[in-house]
Amino acid sequence: MRCEICLKSGMSGNNVSHSNRHTKTRFYANVHKQTLLMNGKVTRIKICTRCLRTINKPPRARKGAAATP
Repeated sequence: MRCEICLKSGMSGNNVSHSNRHTKTRFYANVHKQTLLMNGKVTRIKICTRCLRTINKPPRARKGAAATP
């Protein structure tokens, strides 16, 4: 599967044994089907956990915003 936001997908690599033998393997992205509220609509998308954490992150204070004493 592929993340619909950042387009992250799996990559290939090698399993390396103690005797240094290389066998091909596949490393899959941590992608989940998630129901999210986007643009006022409830949509079901495939999203990686990194993007899910970023979406749930609170917005940063803006540079020009007045600071509360």
